Amino acid sequence: MSLLVPFDGSELATHALERASTFGDLLDEEVVVLTVIPDDADYARERGWITQGEPFDAEAIAAGMQTRAADVAPEATVRVERVSSDEPTATSTMNVVREIRRVAGEIEASVVFIGSENAGSVIAPQSSVGSPVANDQRYDVYVVRRHDTDGTEEIVDIDSTTDEP
Repeated sequence: MSLLVPFDGSELATHALERASTFGDLLDEEVVVLTVIPDDADYARERGWITQGEPFDAEAIAAGMQTRAADVAPEATVRVERVSSDEPTATSTMNVVREIRRVAGEIEASVVFIGSENAGSVIAPQSSVGSPVANDQRYDVYVVRRHDTDGTEEIVDIDSTTDEP
């Protein structure tokens, strides 16, 4: 069994990788970082992998994601998978979700760590992989929804009905 972290380099995905790395150390489980790169320049631009006017270079994107993941979790195994957008009815996001689910099954992931503000929400945007990946019953899901993990937010009285502490 292993822990899988879909990784697009975003702040939430980075926090998910940090959490998975901590869990992996505690549970003595392998952490697998997965970046899925569709052959879609618009998808790459939306994620900040390339800038407007910059040519799409999947190899450069892969190298960048591997470096970023290794900076966060040097002990993790990093996988980069490429998916084709040749299916006329599938979006790049759908192709990414399929690949994440495929790899989760292949490595028999016990938990998938997702950095997503939208995973599990009633309304999920078309561009998010969070909800579709979270819906798979073959593995547990740990969702990192917030990136402000500095611990400054304090709950004073959980059953209080007033706003004052």
